[in-house]
This record gives sequence, C-alpha cells and structure tokens, in this order.
Amino acid sequence: MTPALRIITPGLSTTVQDLGRHGFQRLGVSVGGVLDPVAFRAANRLAGNPSDTGVLEAVYRGPSFAVETDDARLAFAGAEATVEILDGADAERGETVDLMRSVRVRRGQIVRIGAIKRGATLYIAVEGGFAIAPVLGSVATDRRGGMGGWQGRPLREGDVLPLCRATASERDECRLDGLDLGAPHRLRVVLGPQDDWFSAGEIERFFAGEYTVSAGSNRMGMRLEGPALQHRHGFNIVSDAIATGAIQVPGNGQPLILLADHQTTGGYPKIATVISADLPALGRLPIGAKISFAAVTLEQAAAARRALFATLDGIDDKIVRLSPPPAAIAARLLECNLISGVYDAAA
Repeated sequence: MTPALRIITPGLSTTVQDLGRHGFQRLGVSVGGVLDPVAFRAANRLAGNPSDTGVLEAVYRGPSFAVETDDARLAFAGAEATVEILDGADAERGETVDLMRSVRVRRGQIVRIGAIKRGATLYIAVEGGFAIAPVLGSVATDRRGGMGGWQGRPLREGDVLPLCRATASERDECRLDGLDLGAPHRLRVVLGPQDDWFSAGEIERFFAGEYTVSAGSNRMGMRLEGPALQHRHGFNIVSDAIATGAIQVPGNGQPLILLADHQTTGGYPKIATVISADLPALGRLPIGAKISFAAVTLEQAAAARRALFATLDGIDDKIVRLSPPPAAIAARLLECNLISGVYDAAA
C-alpha cells in the first residue's frame, strides 16, 4: 500500500506549496509558493526535511486527514491553531499537540486542525515530503494555471496525498524555541516605481494613513481599505512587470498589495513596494488586520534582507531535542524484547 495522507476535510484553502517556480515570469508563469517562507522553513526543519521541501499551507482553517502509512513524522509552524491527534475516526477528542514541534503519528490516527488564529497561515510538514512530481521545478500549487501541487488545485475531501516515506526515522522529537512569527503593524516599503503618478500630498497621505486588510484578499493580492489615494495622471499605465510586494493603486484609490500568486504584469500605478524582508510578515496578516507603511532606502532594505537571511540560517540553532517520556522508552524496549516488564516504584 502506498504511504499517504487521506484528506477528510480540506479546510478553507489548503494547498501544497514550496518556495515557488522561479525563472518563468517572462512566459507568464507566476512564481507562487508559500506566503510565509520563515514559518515554512521552520516546519520543514522540525520535520527533518531540507528547507525547500513541499508542505501543506492552510489558510484560516486547517484540514483533517487520516494517516495511511505505518507511521509518519509531522511538524506544525505558523499562526495559532488547535491541532489534535485522534485514535480513529470515531474518537471525539484526541491529544492536543503544540505548534512549533514535531510529532510522530501512527496508521489509522486522525490529525484534526481547527481555526487558525492571530494570523492567516499554518504550515504542515511531513518527514520526507510528498511524492508529487514537480512542474517547472516546483510542487507549488498554481491555482489559476491549474498546475503543480495536487492536481493544480486546493485539496478536496477524499484526496489521497502520497508520501515519500513509509515510516518515520528513529529519532527524538524536537521543538523550536524563540522564533518570532509576529506581524509588525508598520511595513517597510521602497517608493516606486510609479510614485511620480502621485503628488507629494498623496504620498504623505499614504504614509500617514492606516489601512485594514479587507475580506476581498487572497493569495494573489491583499486588498486594503483606508484613505483613498488620488492619481496625478489617471490610473492606467502601460502594463509592466510586477514584483511580489508591489502596491498597486487602481481607480478606486484603495491600495492593493500583490502577493505570491500575483500576475506577472499589470497596468495600475505602483506607489511603493514592500521590501523582501517584510514579505513573510505580510503573508501572516489576517483579514481585519490594521497596517501602515514606512519608507526606507534601498540600502536599508538590503540590510533588512541580510538580517532575514541570518534569521533563516539561525533556525536550526533554535531547535531543541525532546527526550521521550519514560513510558515511551519502556514501550519501545518491550517492542524490541529487551525487557520483560516495568515496575513503577512511585506508584
């Protein structure tokens, strides 16, 4: 039997994601990939995977799935959520698992993930990753293109995701301490490339204003509600290339931040661009979050990017091995026929 996870409930929008497919925007193919690469890397390293292994990205509400392999190691990182492991489909309650740690699950167990709180995304990594063929070098789900991930779409009830490993490796579980996955109220941006389409007063209004993430947001773009901005020369430009984090201002004057699944070109003026170091935090913002913007120089943006890389490189140093409880050690020794029994002196 092929080792797999069988989806019972898919959550609101759960997709297979990695760091995306780079080098194809000239052909109209979006980069895509995870919204929060920091939490993504944390989940993979906790599971014992290379940092770019494909994972499940759950948005706002997590999935539930059955384990259809001898055993598997899972890890969870991202926003707050209740994760339970149930012994079978008939169980009403199960063991609650902390986030930012790994856990070993057995055949027949059910993993149930509830609403995602204080953020937007949760990442679920499985040791070894999914046995899914990459498309253009990536397993990221391109929903608009209908490619990558699992059949080019979010997961559905009954999907069976094949795993690369039939059993988990023999090692202690681990947790990750001290990694900040918060989202700042103020996002750093570099002005342009079309800031000249706005007067100095409108640019000042943009930086002085507070915006709310609206319900119209998705993986393609984050729609904001707040002070409307007026264009100096109208709101249509010759379409040009778009980078992740670009802030377009369409005809209604409400800024729109382009996220991972953004189109490759666009024809609205871009007043500013969120710096790459703040893109992971941007991907954590839920609907209703309040944000504002601060201008930085290219040199400051480059320094912030270096600091982000230092954070990513330091994740392994924050991982702590967890010693198994005595009962688990005794059970393992019994399985191997190395002891005949255990006596609890304290009892």
